[in-house]
Amino acid sequence: MKKAFITGITGQDGSWLAKYLIQKNYKVYGGMRRTSTVNLWRLDFLDIRNKVELVEFDLLDYSNVFNTIKTLRPDEFYNLAAQSFVGTSFKQPISTSMIDGMGVAYILDALHTIAPETKFYQASTSEMYGKVRDIPQKESTPFHPRSPYGCAKVYAHWMTVNYRESYDMFATSGILFNHESELRGPEFVTRKITINVAGWKMGKKEPLELGNLDSERDWGYAKEYVEGMHLMLQADKPDTFVLATGQKTKIRTFAEKAFHAIDRGIVWEGSGEDEKGYDAKTRELLVKINPKFYRPAEVDLLIGDASKAKEVLGWSYKTGIEELTQIMVKSDINLLA
Repeated sequence: MKKAFITGITGQDGSWLAKYLIQKNYKVYGGMRRTSTVNLWRLDFLDIRNKVELVEFDLLDYSNVFNTIKTLRPDEFYNLAAQSFVGTSFKQPISTSMIDGMGVAYILDALHTIAPETKFYQASTSEMYGKVRDIPQKESTPFHPRSPYGCAKVYAHWMTVNYRESYDMFATSGILFNHESELRGPEFVTRKITINVAGWKMGKKEPLELGNLDSERDWGYAKEYVEGMHLMLQADKPDTFVLATGQKTKIRTFAEKAFHAIDRGIVWEGSGEDEKGYDAKTRELLVKINPKFYRPAEVDLLIGDASKAKEVLGWSYKTGIEELTQIMVKSDINLLA
C-alpha cells in the first residue's frame, strides 16, 4: 500500500485528492493546521473523514515539517496548502509570502535531507502568469504575477524546479488554471455566485455583488484536476505541466449560466460601476457592482494550453462550464434545502 501525504487536506483540492487516492488503495495522511475551529466539512461531504489520518502540520514550523516527513516517509507528498485567496494576499502580503513561498522551501529542504526518494507535487497556479505574455499560456510562457499570491507562488515554483535540477529529486509542479467544484470556498467568486443563485431559488432574494465582470478565466472541474496531479507523480520523470480546459469564460457569463440553471435570464443595463443585471422577466435586481471587489492590479485574461499534459500524461478535462455551473448550483440548493 502506497502512502501519500497531503497538505491542505481540508481544502477543496485536498479533499478531492484524498478521495481519489483512497479509491486507488493509498494510505492517506492529511496535514492540518491547528486552529480553534476544526473545519472538516469537505471530508464529511465526501464521506472520507474516517478514512484519512489527520496530522497536525504547520508549513512555517521547520521542525514540524522535518519530523512529520521523517516519521511518515510518504511515497508521495502533495503540497496543496496555501493562503490561496488572491484578494486576501493584498491585505496580508507578508504572511501569504511566508506560507505560499517559504513553506515550500521548508518542505523541499526536509525531503532532500531525509526522504529524497519521496515524489513531490507542488500546486502552482495560473495566477503566476498575471499580465499574460502569450495567449494561451503554456509551460514555457513567462511569468508576470499581479498579486502577492502570484509572486509567492512563482518563488515556490522555481524552488521546486531548482531542487529537481540540483538534487535529481522527483519534484513536479502542476500549473493549474481555475478549477471549481461544490467544495469551493464561499469566498471565491464562482462559489459566491452559485450560493447566491441557490438563495434566489430558495426565496432569499438578495442581489449578487461582484467586481470586474469582464475578467476572463479558464474554469474546470476540480474533481478532474486532482486526477492530473496524481498522474504527474506516476510519469517517467518529474516535470512541469499545465492543466486547463483551453476555454475562457467571463465572470458575467459564469453568473448568467448559474442563474440560467434556475431558469432566470439576466439583462444587463448601465456601464462601469453602475452596471446592473436584472431578471429578464420580473425585472428584479439580480447582480450589481461593488468596487470593493476590484483588485489593485487586475488579471484580465487567463486561458491555458494543456496539450503537454494530454500528450505525456493522457489527461484532459471532461466537464465544461455549463455542466460545472449546474453541478455547483444544484449542490448549493441541496445544502440550503
